[in-house]
Amino acid sequence: MSTIMLGTMVLCFALTISVAVSIGLAAILGIQASNAHMLISVKEMFNSINKFPLAAIPFFILAGNLMETGGISRRLVEFAKSIVGGVQGGLPMTCVLTCMIFAAVSGSSVATTFAIGAILIPALIKHGYPTEYAAALQATSAELGVIIPPSIPMILYGVSAEVSIGELFIAGVGPGILIGVALMAFVHIYCRIKGWGKADGDGRLPFGKATLQAGWALLMPVIILGGIYGGIFTPTEASAVAVLYALIIGVVIYREIQVPDLWNILRKSVISSAVIMFIIANAGLFAFLLTRAGVPDAIGRWLEAVLQSPALFLLGVNAALFVIGMFIETSAAIIVLAPILAPVAMHFGIDPVHFGMIMVVNLALGMITPPFGVNLFAACTVARISLDRIIPRLLPFVAVVLACLMVITYMPWISLTLRDLVYAK
Repeated sequence: MSTIMLGTMVLCFALTISVAVSIGLAAILGIQASNAHMLISVKEMFNSINKFPLAAIPFFILAGNLMETGGISRRLVEFAKSIVGGVQGGLPMTCVLTCMIFAAVSGSSVATTFAIGAILIPALIKHGYPTEYAAALQATSAELGVIIPPSIPMILYGVSAEVSIGELFIAGVGPGILIGVALMAFVHIYCRIKGWGKADGDGRLPFGKATLQAGWALLMPVIILGGIYGGIFTPTEASAVAVLYALIIGVVIYREIQVPDLWNILRKSVISSAVIMFIIANAGLFAFLLTRAGVPDAIGRWLEAVLQSPALFLLGVNAALFVIGMFIETSAAIIVLAPILAPVAMHFGIDPVHFGMIMVVNLALGMITPPFGVNLFAACTVARISLDRIIPRLLPFVAVVLACLMVITYMPWISLTLRDLVYAK
């Protein structure tokens, strides 16, 4: 059964069939091969999405779309530019910093790409940056949308590996800041070498004025994250609060969302949510069948025999996840692999929260690596260029994030120090 399922999935991927359909078809054929009742598929697909934490996904997606339309994104850009926009390369640094702030609410890298990219990609091009560079920078910076909490992949990992989502969220702060600072340092040095961005400070608002304009927008992540860590509401409830807050700011205070806009916002959010939920349902059935066949235990025993130290295990897992992330959508990869790999990591004495950070950061790289990098497609759509043009400009950014991944992997305190302080018993 396992051979048929894995073979079918690989074949479907080779035929460029969508990830969700490929996984679902492989699972159905696996049920047929094992002579099990087909009602198992309905039951397990429903069980996969019948989990309260998953309700946060559509809410965070809706909150991101409301922020994009409601003028919150534009004000966050002006605020970030007032901080770092005055130096050479300040506009690319603004892109990274804005994505870090936006990530503290949206939870989605694709939403971050569209919301921030629609403003900053044209601005970068106007200031003389190559279009390919602008698109590659935006795609990479938006990856922070799933690393800095709240994060949809972290929710999925928490549900799949039965790990506290609150602990995952607080653990994501350190890696998110590390990657954000590394990217800003890199683009600053790169722009100085290339001679780009000498006039990036033109039109920059004073810090006080920019802060005043973006005050309501900046209060949003404070309310959301403060409410979660303060025990006022759960991460799932926080997603609903984010929607309500973004709606009030966009409609009542900034008055940039009109009633007719709500239909398009809701429609876009429903489509994005349905795609993710369909992947989760099919991946859940797939994971159930693999577990029933004993595949996770077999893989665990094999990894223990081959990779006999935690360091080697983490190196091997990182290499495998990097390749897997290129071909399988992040959400599906986490749902399928987390129940398999997390127990093995715990056997090696690796904290499951730390391992979750490794999985999320690594698989997030799949969002900016061909052939199925969703951030790449989003950035290319905004920049109106083909995917092949962006690749050469993308490679240095991938190298920077990979270097940060290795630091996060072998320095667990980056992820766990803040977690241990907040959740100290």
